[in-house]
Amino acid sequence: MMDWTDRNCRFFHRLMTRRAMLYTEMVTAPAIVHGQRGRLLDYSEEEHPVALQLGGSDPQELAHATRLARDWGYDEINLNVGCPSDRVQSGCFGAVLMERPALVADCVAAMMGETDVPVTVKCRIGVDDQVPQEVLPDFIDQVATAGVRHFIIHARKAWLQGLSPKENREIPPLDYGLVLQMKRDFPELVICINGGVTTLAQAKDLLDQGLDGVMIGRAAYHDPASTLLGADALWGSDFAPDAFAVVEAMRPYIAMHLAQGGRLHQITRHMLGLFTGRPGARGWRRVLSDGASREGAGLDLLDRALEQVQAVTV
Repeated sequence: MMDWTDRNCRFFHRLMTRRAMLYTEMVTAPAIVHGQRGRLLDYSEEEHPVALQLGGSDPQELAHATRLARDWGYDEINLNVGCPSDRVQSGCFGAVLMERPALVADCVAAMMGETDVPVTVKCRIGVDDQVPQEVLPDFIDQVATAGVRHFIIHARKAWLQGLSPKENREIPPLDYGLVLQMKRDFPELVICINGGVTTLAQAKDLLDQGLDGVMIGRAAYHDPASTLLGADALWGSDFAPDAFAVVEAMRPYIAMHLAQGGRLHQITRHMLGLFTGRPGARGWRRVLSDGASREGAGLDLLDRALEQVQAVTV
């Protein structure tokens, strides 16, 4: 998620689940080819397994970006064919590529020639006036023929005209049935679902129906305790730290970030939802929101925020 799942966010999320694949925010291929690669691609080793999500529509440029990223050791390279952002549309990539499956096939084939890790595709069920029952099977078939074995399908259309990116995440109706049908039609492929999943119970139900995975985006950001703490049980693991242990585990990482000249809010902005639904959550958010961006804010502010929760839960 652009501007959200940066490396600080991913380190925080990794403390709650050892097994879930973490995805970077979408990075455009031109930015990697022409920009500051270290700033865009660096991450902490603790984040593994972690996937790099790329945006682009030029096969050679995507291949170049994939080759440059090889030294960073990501576990997966994902091509985003689902983002409806205006910025993405103007660059002719993201969800608009649902209309050009042959081009997507060329892109992933070029990318696979530059890496030994899996190249995957995140897509929508269609865009605008497309009929998803017709275009999605054809899209999957063409891209799978190019070699992709793993698709993450956001179970909504994207309306490229008339809806904002936020509205595109909420207004088009979900069609889980179509994604389930894709798994039945393409049993040899890894088919994962995205969109509208807010609880682990929902995720388990979809897995029980035969899907290979569930991607959780906004819910994992806004209410990480409900979607990530305990998630490893889906793999049969009993790893399930509590929220207070997660805050304690973040302290050395925050201290290192501050010592390197970083600001507290660059990390704590990702932690605001940790206690969602628990007494004191509002105080936790208030203390961090009001103070973390101030000059000199440090771990003492984190402690004061934590007191807001502990005072009503002890």
